[in-house]
Amino acid sequence: MLPRQVTSFLQYLRKGWPDRAPLPQADPWTIGVLALALLLALPVLFVLSSLFRDSRTIWQHLATTVLPRYLLNSGWLMLGVGLGVLVIGVGTAWLVTLCRFPASRWLEWLLVLPLAAPAYLLAYTYTDLLDFAGPVQTALRQWTGWGYGDYWFPNIRSLGGAIALLTLVLYPYVYLPARVAFLEQSLTTIEASRTLGCGPWQSFGRVALPLARPAIAAGVALALMETLNDFGTVQYFGVDTFTTGIYRTWFGLGERVAATQLAAVLMLFILALILWEQRSRQQGRFYQKGGQAPTVPPYPLQGLRAVAAIGVCSLPVLLGFVLPAAVLLQMTLGNLGSFGQRQFWVFARNSLVLAIVTALLAVLLALILAYGRRLVGNPLMQGAVSVAAMGYAVPGSVIAVGILVPLGRLDNAIVATLRSVFGISTGLLLSGTITALVFAYLVRFLAVSLHTIEASLIKIKPSLDDAARSLGYSPLRTLLQVHFPLLRGGLLTAALLVFVDVIKELPATLIIRPFNFDTLAVRVYNLASDERLAEAAAPALTIILVGLFPVILLSWQIAHRHHTEI
Repeated sequence: MLPRQVTSFLQYLRKGWPDRAPLPQADPWTIGVLALALLLALPVLFVLSSLFRDSRTIWQHLATTVLPRYLLNSGWLMLGVGLGVLVIGVGTAWLVTLCRFPASRWLEWLLVLPLAAPAYLLAYTYTDLLDFAGPVQTALRQWTGWGYGDYWFPNIRSLGGAIALLTLVLYPYVYLPARVAFLEQSLTTIEASRTLGCGPWQSFGRVALPLARPAIAAGVALALMETLNDFGTVQYFGVDTFTTGIYRTWFGLGERVAATQLAAVLMLFILALILWEQRSRQQGRFYQKGGQAPTVPPYPLQGLRAVAAIGVCSLPVLLGFVLPAAVLLQMTLGNLGSFGQRQFWVFARNSLVLAIVTALLAVLLALILAYGRRLVGNPLMQGAVSVAAMGYAVPGSVIAVGILVPLGRLDNAIVATLRSVFGISTGLLLSGTITALVFAYLVRFLAVSLHTIEASLIKIKPSLDDAARSLGYSPLRTLLQVHFPLLRGGLLTAALLVFVDVIKELPATLIIRPFNFDTLAVRVYNLASDERLAEAAAPALTIILVGLFPVILLSWQIAHRHHTEI
């Protein structure tokens, strides 16, 4: 989307708007949207600008020490997770959508539950479960009489372990769009393949899968972006990637320029993923009949096939949600005193305040951007809104670097000015408060609320805008009195999604948070790093329970839509 809009904008700079339309007037909505887009894009632009700095000495040091290891580990991580989410996401989506077997209707929404559990929580629970002193290996030694060194057991704290856990958490990013794509496929298309001699598996491979390819590619790209954003899992498992390198370079070595350079290289990875996803959609254009065409009837599975389908669809849910949640619940029940500790409620309050403030601001800003694009649909406005929403594709550690460095310079300039003019020193006004943290959350998660609100706003007929304009309503009055009542459901959903994302966010929070200001996610990370997993169970279980609400809502909406169509 963005490259085409930018091309249109450059066309205007050279030749004028298409159809020779005059330059749009500088109305408040245009000015507001452009200002917001510039503000939200500043961290990303700052990081990318570091590529043009003269830092050959730093690059030589990075290239000869850690950069090859970061590239290799990040590459293997992306390859493993990409293949894992592709197989699990597409396979389970096809089984629960186009096949019918016992418990399939339950599994079609249960398969979304791993979204509620951040990958770093799975890392902590599976480490406690599978380590040498954990219950699994202890029971194995008791049953067999083996001792240390008498048997081989896979090491969960490894690159392979990180790939497995990230796959279990991120496959719903492919499962959801693939399932929606399968739901929208027309019966006539599948029947045409059947008349040509294709069986169910051949129809899936030759017809259903190519039709769903754009949605699947988008889901895989999103899962890979989340993989590059992960910090807690790879750090806990000792896998050196760009996110751990940025954190270690910033706080361990105190090299801000080097951290910015690493963040810029990670941004290039993200941009390559975005371009790949857009290119795959352009090359894989498959059209199908829309409208009221009947959907594909479920293919019944019986006997061993039904048992195999149940096992295939149940295993990701058991490993990605049920087992970790059960382990955390058991540890929490064994350490109930942690709920009564004052510190737990302080961390919960901090997380709650940050999540509520960010959710409200994200909904407000997204509403301004979405309505501005509805009012002014020229390429400049389209490109500005797309730029404002690109932060979701940027890892939290990159956003943190792009915010702290310029805000630190601004704080120093303010302090120097106040000291020279008024003789007072205020200390850090922005980078030392939660203002910077909330701003990082907005840059990271604004796209979540924007896409949700736009999906609701596009359902409102333009005739309502025309009717309100004919009655003398201003754009702002039309938004407040006509659109707002119709958007309340979408606004609530957008706020809920941002709320949960903020609760789970770790990399940006860990880097930007003010001194002595921890959240539930940071508390879990600190306790797990100290191998105090029992104490980390209560805040970890709280994060999962909070994340369940939007996951269940999203799954119910898709399932309700499916059964209504059937």
